[in-house]
Amino acid sequence: MSSLIEQAAHRLQQLRQAGVDLPQDKASTLRQPETPQRVAEFPSGALSRRIDIDLDALAAAGIVSPNAPRSRIADQFRVIKRPLISNAMSKGASRVLNGNLIMVSSALPGEGKTFTAINLAMSMATEMDYTVMLVDADVARPSVMSVLGLPEGPGLLDLVQDERRDLSSMLLKTNINKLTLLPSGTPHARATELLASDAMARLLADMATRYADRIIIFDSPPLLPTTEARVLATHMGQVVMVVQAESTLRADVEQALATIEACPVKLMLLNKASTSAREVYGYGYAYGQEQAG
Repeated sequence: MSSLIEQAAHRLQQLRQAGVDLPQDKASTLRQPETPQRVAEFPSGALSRRIDIDLDALAAAGIVSPNAPRSRIADQFRVIKRPLISNAMSKGASRVLNGNLIMVSSALPGEGKTFTAINLAMSMATEMDYTVMLVDADVARPSVMSVLGLPEGPGLLDLVQDERRDLSSMLLKTNINKLTLLPSGTPHARATELLASDAMARLLADMATRYADRIIIFDSPPLLPTTEARVLATHMGQVVMVVQAESTLRADVEQALATIEACPVKLMLLNKASTSAREVYGYGYAYGQEQAG
């Protein structure tokens, strides 16, 4: 290869000495190796980045971890995730449109939705047949990355603002083989309008269909203080609503459920219900306005 380059360079020199006019860009292309030129043309961060989550720290904080020994909370999330996975992969009694898009929310702040979203994603990432994307969609008060001990960065809102950016360029691959993260992205004063835009609808459609084995969990804002979660819920196949035991008023729960009537499947989780002074989860389904088991 080097001899061919040398011969080409020698021929170019002969042509110049003969008075032949050569465009500078063509000469440069022949003189420089091709591969570095291609690499330089990729935008910064075009490929998924790799980050490591401190799994021992998560386990110490009570979050499900692949490295942690079997625990009560891990067993509870095994039960909770099973019907969600069944709906996501159309294995239930009827097909759920966008069933692999799962939003985790609550009526009010502080009820444990982020803790639930992370645990649900971690538990699903232990499955053999599926991959999981955890999206920090609480664009007003993002917290997924901080709970995981990771820095914030470009993400969801950046993708909606600029559709030329590719989803894979924003994803963070983790040391959990089947788990990727999508941060909330650059804060924006019109976040609600962005989430309600056609660009957001197209992005969610791409998320839902790009990989057949992918389940996507959105940690969303609470339903009552903000409108972002209500807008996001219109695109979801399933909503998990976290309710803090002995704290959240029944009227708040009913009002929050009324804001997401359009979502086909709603799962309610009772968080911090004390049994022998230990936190446990209760759960039940709500299909439309009807309650079931």
